[in-house]
Amino acid sequence: MKIAISGASGLIGRRLLKVLGKAGHALHVLSRHAGTNLPPGVRLSVWDPAKGEPPAEALRDADAVVHLAGENVAQRWTAESKRRILESRVAGTRSLVEALRKLPRRPAALICASAVGYYGSRGDEVLTEASAPGTGFLPDVCMAWEREAQTAETLGMRVARIRIGVALDRRGGALARMLPPFHAGVGGRLGDGRQWMSWIHLEDLAELFRFAVENPVGGPVNAVAPEPLTNAGFTRELARALHRPAIFPMPKLALRLLFGEMSEVLLASQRALPQAAQAAGFLFRFSQLGPALADLL
Repeated sequence: MKIAISGASGLIGRRLLKVLGKAGHALHVLSRHAGTNLPPGVRLSVWDPAKGEPPAEALRDADAVVHLAGENVAQRWTAESKRRILESRVAGTRSLVEALRKLPRRPAALICASAVGYYGSRGDEVLTEASAPGTGFLPDVCMAWEREAQTAETLGMRVARIRIGVALDRRGGALARMLPPFHAGVGGRLGDGRQWMSWIHLEDLAELFRFAVENPVGGPVNAVAPEPLTNAGFTRELARALHRPAIFPMPKLALRLLFGEMSEVLLASQRALPQAAQAAGFLFRFSQLGPALADLL
């Protein structure tokens, strides 16, 4: 298949390029930077989602589009950064769909990233793709983001909205930020540690995107491992994997001082399950955190 991918220079995108390339797909990357380092044989077109529609030649003859591009959420939230986070997803996805609308032959599928932040903070409630959205900044962003992606359905395209949990890889993302304090023996739970963490090994996440490209998967899909843990449980598993103590909890007030409003993301409780992925036949290689950390570390 011919697949166009936006946001391929990020943590998820880089792994996905390897997975799709290994599966024999022809890849065309949409990137803001002309000098993006890509695997051999991967084509590149420059696209800044903030400046309009992607070039038609990048989408022409594509069988599927994977849309990952968006401003990084893991930064201190100011009025300006929140505006960028929202607009990069909403305006970028809208521009992409408009470009798809103009094609004489459209791709069969749009696989669009979203996040379990869609659900907000829900305590111990078990969350499936049928659960209602939450309230707050991130749920609002995810709802607006997904609405723009869904408009591609009016073009006769299959649309899958991949609600990504905490993607684990030692070279980037949340796990990479956790490792230094845990290696130093000063790691610990965040807040009271009762909040649920819906995590996924980066390999499983990339394979799930490939599965959504190659199979008739549509609608919302929770990209999370089948066995979420509380933050306290996650902390214990990580400390065990590193053979380090985890006795220095970070209070909510300290998190607020360090990260501002974004601390809400770290303390949010999302006990999400991958009901749609499993019903479609996707098999997770890493269902439990212990083996996932053993593989990553």
